[in-house]
Amino acid sequence: MPRLIDIDELADYLRLKKQTIYNWLHQGKISGMKVGGVWRFDRRDVDAWLKSRRRLIKTGDGQ
Repeated sequence: MPRLIDIDELADYLRLKKQTIYNWLHQGKISGMKVGGVWRFDRRDVDAWLKSRRRLIKTGDGQ
């Protein structure tokens, strides 16, 4: 069963303001679902989204 979190929990998890998450929802940058009129997010989907957004850190070898 998916671990659903609400927008407050997501804001705490990502260390963002709730308004940023609402903006991302409306811009299609992040997906969620409304359950009983409340936005919910699958924690696994959020983690996968974060992983896909990671950038590789260059090593100090000049490349």
